[in-house]
Amino acid sequence: MRPFTWLALVAVCAAAAATTALGAASAAKPVTLHVWLPFTARELGVMKQAIAGYDVRHPEITVDVSGNIDTTKIVAAIRSGDAPDVAMDFESANVGTYCSSGAFVDLAPYLKRDHVNVKIFPAAARYYTQYKGKRCALPLLADVAGLYYNKALFRKAGIGHPPRTISELTADAKKLTQRGKGGSLKVVGFDSFVGFYTVSVDRLGAMFGGKWTDAKGRSTLATDPAWARMLRWQKSLLDFYGYDKLVRFQAGLGDEYSASNAFEQGKLAMNLDGEWRVAFIKAEHPELQYGTAPLPVDGKHPELYGSSVLNGSIAGIPRNAPHKDQAWELLRYLTTSSHALAQMANGLGNVPTTTASLKSPELKLDPRFDVFLRIYSNPRSSTVPITAVGVAYQNLFTSFISKWQAGHVKDLQSGLRDVDHQIDAQLQHAGGGGPP
Repeated sequence: MRPFTWLALVAVCAAAAATTALGAASAAKPVTLHVWLPFTARELGVMKQAIAGYDVRHPEITVDVSGNIDTTKIVAAIRSGDAPDVAMDFESANVGTYCSSGAFVDLAPYLKRDHVNVKIFPAAARYYTQYKGKRCALPLLADVAGLYYNKALFRKAGIGHPPRTISELTADAKKLTQRGKGGSLKVVGFDSFVGFYTVSVDRLGAMFGGKWTDAKGRSTLATDPAWARMLRWQKSLLDFYGYDKLVRFQAGLGDEYSASNAFEQGKLAMNLDGEWRVAFIKAEHPELQYGTAPLPVDGKHPELYGSSVLNGSIAGIPRNAPHKDQAWELLRYLTTSSHALAQMANGLGNVPTTTASLKSPELKLDPRFDVFLRIYSNPRSSTVPITAVGVAYQNLFTSFISKWQAGHVKDLQSGLRDVDHQIDAQLQHAGGGGPP
């Protein structure tokens, strides 16, 4: 997840006026739309190509696309009154701050006027593009977590299929681990270290069915036993490797987003990763013998197998965008057109976000990508709570886990209660949150 300073955005539009009345987009008057995207390099080129498809159909519109724009830059532009017409954010959890502050306009009037039914998106994507019923963004490609496994290492260890349960994952991870002199780690079966690559608390929590909040939006890390089960399992696997040995092993690994990625190099037998890794492996190590599968789940929740926690990129119209009506037309095209979504998915290796686009004949993806399409459409797939503090509540929990996995927490339940209190105070101060 990308870091986010939610306080800055909350302050952007505390006194924001209501969305202005809709106008009819003029086909006669030439308009230049400014679109800000977080992508860079090749990926930015893919997005420009998709947007060009809209540009060609609308000669009265010129679209100027800028890349490498993060949340901080979007916030600063809105505060200064110099915002783009359309802005995209990699982190769906930031929707709560965009909506609650009025930084992004309410899209409900546009959706109603143009008869766009948001049920074209799966339930999780519908949830993470609104806050307390106010829909200020639409999903634009999704990220889905799954299990990557090295088939050659599996064959060598005599393992015939990827694990489906946490107990199978643990047994396989231990069997696949290879040690060197003095117990040093040469190959790790599965790295459960929170903060390593894409291993995050929300993804591990979903494997155990952990619920973040109760019906009143209060944090339930201490009261939902799934979290303690997850943490005890997570640490027991770290202890099997040896915390210090694992830290040294990780320090010697290559960058996550490079050809020296540890899974691509055969140093991780199994890895929790996103759908984008399929494209990375194709470009960097096409010789790698690997498979993909849903993440294993706690034996207490076998019904969760095949689902996962979802997040994704979101796009909206800043409240001081100069051409809101025309911006809406472009936003609608990018987020609802199966052609545009398939084009972006093919180029970026991300999951398209409408139910129809998941079955588009235009999708030209590796067969190992199919599992991520199925996970995204699984009705049990979920997402994290959308709150007025963005991902700040997750950061509190992750900070606690850093101490826990290092062995610096003596009383787990007491520690979880403390984190609950911190999160509840944080949410109350910022205006609350809600369960997914």
